[in-house]
Amino acid sequence: MGRYSLLSSPKPYAAIMQILTFTTLYPNAAQPSHGVFVENRIRHLAASGEVTPHVIAPVPYFPLTASIFGRYAAMARAPKMERRHGLSIEHPRFPLIPKVGMNMAATLLYYGVRDSVRRAVKEKKIQLIDAHYFYPDGVAAVRLAKELGVPVVITGRGSDLSELTDFPIPRQQIINAALSANALITVCQALKDKLLDLGIPDEKVHVFRNGVDLNLFYPGDRDAIRTDLGVERPLFLSVGHLIPRKGHDLVIRALQKIPDAHLMIAGEGPERATLESLVRDLQLQNRVSFMGSVPHDRLRDFYTAADALVLASSREGWANVLLEAMACGTPVVATDVWGTSEVVHHSVAGRLVKERTPDALAHAMHDMLQSLPARQETRSYAEQFSWDETTQNQLTLFSSLLAN
Repeated sequence: MGRYSLLSSPKPYAAIMQILTFTTLYPNAAQPSHGVFVENRIRHLAASGEVTPHVIAPVPYFPLTASIFGRYAAMARAPKMERRHGLSIEHPRFPLIPKVGMNMAATLLYYGVRDSVRRAVKEKKIQLIDAHYFYPDGVAAVRLAKELGVPVVITGRGSDLSELTDFPIPRQQIINAALSANALITVCQALKDKLLDLGIPDEKVHVFRNGVDLNLFYPGDRDAIRTDLGVERPLFLSVGHLIPRKGHDLVIRALQKIPDAHLMIAGEGPERATLESLVRDLQLQNRVSFMGSVPHDRLRDFYTAADALVLASSREGWANVLLEAMACGTPVVATDVWGTSEVVHHSVAGRLVKERTPDALAHAMHDMLQSLPARQETRSYAEQFSWDETTQNQLTLFSSLLAN
């Protein structure tokens, strides 16, 4: 049996499956780290040899590309077509009205991509739509799948279920889409529980966790990397977009209570100026470094150099940075939210923090420094989270839907 063989009995659907991956969460040449966790799952699915994925990753329309317009300009610079890791990616545009357009987002997305999806289904002989993120992506995908007569699977990934369901109109659209889809996937049990709370039948929801690329993230020459980065004292690392939900400010405040340590923050976002001001106010300029946006494959060096990764998020579905750090031999300190406890459930993996406060984080960070696990033990823990199981589960589900 091959690496991605699923069952000892013959598969119910033997041909190579033609799948349309539909999501606004996907990297592009202008935003290479945007939605990289979706790309990783699709790359491993394609590597099975049993699926040919065709990717439509819509991008919000914006008329200007000058850098002064920030992330909207980056969206505008995304190519209409590109190839990444051997896969063809199409980036059709759709209208997006900031803030006031939330309730119309799925409808606007549907009309913006309808022609592209129809053409792909016809020309590529698409058999199934694999949508990622419930709103607006999954809602639009269900409408398209109904019109085109193909089954559709939606994957819930985090804030689409933990946050957007707090708003009445998106909530009802998410429920309707979930009930209409042929199958649902969540990346952790906590998100499945949310769907069950919304009235979705248990048998319809499958938990397929994210994995980690063990060939990309692995323990490097730590001493050499720390020298290259100029690290001479205990180092904590905080990775993620500079937005309030990620809690970088809490990590900065926690650092005050650990006087011998340094903090590196990898990421960009609208909160950068606010965070830099906080660092100055706390007189931590010599102990906090803003590294900016770090290419995904370069993160390995930062994980390897750090004594621990700190993730202070208020919401996370399945935080990929936790497994990436562990795969490099680096334990984590993380707030106990949503699916995080499903990732961190052994002392060699790190510490969970029940209270999302600087004091609680500082206590866990200090404790982590006092009893760091052997880095190889942390790496071994991460090795149980390869992508193989998730890929196999997807193949079984997709082939079952097509056989029926």
